[in-house]
Amino acid sequence: MTGWLVVNHFVKSKKFMEIFNMLQEAAERQQVNLIKKTNVELMCGLFDYDNISIFEKPSFILFWDKDIRLANFLEEKGFRLFNTASAIEICDDKSLSHIKLSQQGIKTPKTIVSPKIYWDVDYEKEEYIDMVIETLGFPLIVKECFGSFGRQVYLVQNKDELIELLKSLGVRPILFQEFIESSKGRDVRIHIVGGKMVTSMYRYNDNDFRANITNGGKMKEYTPADAQIELAVKVCDALGLDFAGVDILFGENDEPVFCEVNSNAHFKNIYDCTGVNVADYIIRHIIDEINGFNLDMKLYAN
Repeated sequence: MTGWLVVNHFVKSKKFMEIFNMLQEAAERQQVNLIKKTNVELMCGLFDYDNISIFEKPSFILFWDKDIRLANFLEEKGFRLFNTASAIEICDDKSLSHIKLSQQGIKTPKTIVSPKIYWDVDYEKEEYIDMVIETLGFPLIVKECFGSFGRQVYLVQNKDELIELLKSLGVRPILFQEFIESSKGRDVRIHIVGGKMVTSMYRYNDNDFRANITNGGKMKEYTPADAQIELAVKVCDALGLDFAGVDILFGENDEPVFCEVNSNAHFKNIYDCTGVNVADYIIRHIIDEINGFNLDMKLYAN
């Protein structure tokens, strides 16, 4: 079986290269030829995809990028993507994921999606700022809708801070959230593949409200409660994800509260922490899905 691993041409850091190598090595262990392609190589409309030889056309595409336009283009050409374009798009935009999940009855922090704005907003005179403050109180969280590793997440203590932050963010789409004090500096990362948990870890940071390892957080092995696993699985089911990393906060009495979901979560840290290689599970899931699809087509033809 041959597949394509689609990555971003402009992402070349060691952190990402480790993940790409782990996926290709996992594929090789399972007799899959996983060929790395970049979004530049596969630019929409550059090639005649309809005439790709059957001997060259991959059985699947492991889409490890957030180039949604390319993902949609490839699906339109008949390729099976893991994850799908729609699932990646919803996960990449935190506002879309919270809107979608709140409709499924999944416990999330109280969230307000900022209205779309244009330049030259006078925040001191905008009534909606007072509405946000009245609803969420202080401290509150501001998140850019597009961001990774916790870098675009801010803890705001008062109105003056909030206005200054909004001015600095310009027209970038954002959302506002209540601050879950009981989960300050700690959360749980659960990796789900094919609707099942494959590994998890507890992340904690004594010096920052964010638990992300990139921001100085630490990690240790963790056995999640059934309710935490159920929440992570429900998130992936609701968003149509084949695999994902789901971050869960600790609410009152440790009630699981959804934080974020990443359709192509980095798994090198959790491998170092637990010894579980998520890449092996992802490749196994893809093989089973492709073989199952082919079998269904044969049965249907008969």
